[in-house]
Amino acid sequence: MKKLSLSLLFVFIYFSSFGQNTLKLGDNKSPKATLADIAWLSGHWRGEAFGGITEEIWSPPLGDSMMGSFKLVSEGKTSFYEICQLVEENGSLSFRLKHFNSDLTGWEEKNEREEFPLVKVEKNAVYFDGFTIKRISNNEIHMYVVISDEGEAEEVEFKYFRFSK
Repeated sequence: MKKLSLSLLFVFIYFSSFGQNTLKLGDNKSPKATLADIAWLSGHWRGEAFGGITEEIWSPPLGDSMMGSFKLVSEGKTSFYEICQLVEENGSLSFRLKHFNSDLTGWEEKNEREEFPLVKVEKNAVYFDGFTIKRISNNEIHMYVVISDEGEAEEVEFKYFRFSK
């Protein structure tokens, strides 16, 4: 019986982690990385999520950061924005963002922000704590973010395609 319980526990752990695209930093230190490692993110991207159109725009690296913005449009109206920053500091990278309503009133307090330290960087992927960006091709990226709501955490996938008129 003990062997069966351990086997079932292993199967549960295996399948509950299968398909997960995000990582946790835990007590580890962020690895060495530079903005050059993720310069492929630069560009204008569009996709669909949360029942609407999502848009991300990322500037090329300049100085010690990359500047980004996010917008969700549902039923022809902007739902919310994010101002984002990928920053080089202490020999590694960090992803920061602030949320804004459609009228630019902020979600976070004035001096607060969401921050995701770097966990791992690969040629076509960058893993921040609870937030992952993967390059599928030069014209497609996927982002995965762990969103918590009332104690429940869920990994959400965003598929983006390079936008051009």
